[in-house]
Amino acid sequence: QVQLVESGGGLVQAGGSLRLSCAASGTISFMINNMDWYRQAPGKQRELVAGSTRGGSTNYADSVKGRFTISRDNAKKTVYLQMNSLKPEDTAVYYCHVVVFGDIREYWGQGTQVTVSS
Repeated sequence: QVQLVESGGGLVQAGGSLRLSCAASGTISFMINNMDWYRQAPGKQRELVAGSTRGGSTNYADSVKGRFTISRDNAKKTVYLQMNSLKPEDTAVYYCHVVVFGDIREYWGQGTQVTVSS
């Protein structure tokens, strides 16, 4: 079993920045493959914002390219999302998502609220 703890959400004005963090822990040794960030705005489906693999590949939603950067520290089992030039349409609950090698389950964080005011 893997637990994910997210932090870094909050209220920010348009044009501002926030940095989200997600730390993974567990009772047994595990190695993480994918570490991603999703978001879900009210009345909308959850969508992938940024993804990363252990090998270093990253991908982004078109709406955040050039503004958001995903990074990870494999030794600390932590993933980050640096969000710059935030827009009101970025307002959502942001979820960390993790896939572990050899484990068919997917793990989700509890979600952290990001609110961007205009």
